[in-house]
Amino acid sequence: MVCKVPYMSKAICKLLLLHMKTCMKGKHARVNTSADVQKIANALKMRNWNEIFQTGDLTRSVQAHRKAPQFMMELYDAVADSNGTLKNTKVLEGNIVRSFEGQSSGSFHFFNLTSFRQDEHVIKAEFRWFRHKQSFIGQRHYYKVDLYEVLDSRPKPWRGNLISSRLLPVYTKGWEVLNITQMVTKWILNSGTNNGILVVTAMPSGNWFESSIQMEGHTDETNAYLVIYSDDGQKHYQHPPFYTGQNFSTSLKLLKPIASLVKSMRNRRSVRALTSACQRTNLYVDFTRIGWSGWIISPRGYNAYSCMGSCPFPLGEGLRATNHATVRSIMNALKLSQEVGKPCCVPDVLHPISLLYFDDEENVVLKQYDDMVAGSCGCH
Repeated sequence: MVCKVPYMSKAICKLLLLHMKTCMKGKHARVNTSADVQKIANALKMRNWNEIFQTGDLTRSVQAHRKAPQFMMELYDAVADSNGTLKNTKVLEGNIVRSFEGQSSGSFHFFNLTSFRQDEHVIKAEFRWFRHKQSFIGQRHYYKVDLYEVLDSRPKPWRGNLISSRLLPVYTKGWEVLNITQMVTKWILNSGTNNGILVVTAMPSGNWFESSIQMEGHTDETNAYLVIYSDDGQKHYQHPPFYTGQNFSTSLKLLKPIASLVKSMRNRRSVRALTSACQRTNLYVDFTRIGWSGWIISPRGYNAYSCMGSCPFPLGEGLRATNHATVRSIMNALKLSQEVGKPCCVPDVLHPISLLYFDDEENVVLKQYDDMVAGSCGCH
C-alpha cells in the first residue's frame, strides 16, 4: 500500500485526522474546503479531546467580559512568538502556568483550585496582590503587609498562620508577588485545608488597619491572583531526528547485486516524481475556522507544517531515510513481499508550541504542548 495521506505532527493528526487511516490506497486525503473542516469538527465531537488538551468542550465560548491578566499576556510574549513557537525555553519552570482569579471580599481572598490536576508537580506558587497608595498613615513612609493562611471559615488574622511579611512604601502602588509554594502544595494534596488568604496591612508599630480594595480608576479589576507553575511529567525536549546521517543504502555491500535495477529505475523516474519527493509543506491551523477561538487567547493559529511527497526507490540522502525505511524500500522494489509497502513521508523532528487559553473554569493557562510542529520530514 502506498502512503498518500499528508502527515502532520502527532498531536495534530490525533485532533484532525483521527478518523482517517494513515495510509490510503489510490487517492489523496485533503482537508481544503469549509465543508471538510465542518465534517472533521463534527467527527471530533465524538472523540476524547482530553487526550491532548485535558479540557472539556473545545467549541465552548468564554464570557465576553473575561480578559487574560496582563502579566499572563506578558509571560506568553516572553516565551513564544505570535505563532506560539517557543523563543525562550529558560523563562518557564515546568510546562504549565495557571492563574486563578481570587474570590475577594475586603482583605480576604479565596482561590478555587478544583481544576488543578493532582498528578502534576507543583514547582512554584505565587500570590499576586495589587497594593494601593496609603495616604492616611500620617507621616509614615512605610507600612507593613502580613499574609496569613486562614485556618477556618472565619477569617481573622490571629486565627491563621503567618506566611509572609514585608514593608512597603506608602505613596506608591503596584503588584506584589509573594511565594506561597508550601501552602498551596498542602492545599492541593488536601483541598479541605484551603480556606483562603488574609492580607493584613499594619503600621510598623503593629496596629493593623483595613486596606481599601478599590484601585484608583479601575474599580472593576481583579486585585489578587494565585499563579501556579507546574509540570505534568511529559518530556520537554526536542525529539532527536530518526535520521542519523548514515544511509544504509549507500554503505551496504549487499546492494551491489541490484545496481542494475537501481540504474534502470533512476532512468525511468520522471520529472514529476522528482518534484513530488518527500518534503515539508505549509499547513496553517486556524483556530477560528476550527471553532476554538472562543477559548484560545494566543496564538490565533500557527503553522503545523505537513509532510507530503513520495519516497521513491532508491532513497537518496535528501529524503532523510532511516535504515528501516531503506530496507523496506528494497523489499518493495524487488517485490519480495506483497505485504511490504513503500516508506511513507512523515515528520522526523517535532517541535512544541505554547498556548494561552481559558480552561473549563475560565482560569487563564499558559501551557507548552509537545509534538505540534513538524520541524523536518523524512522517509520512514
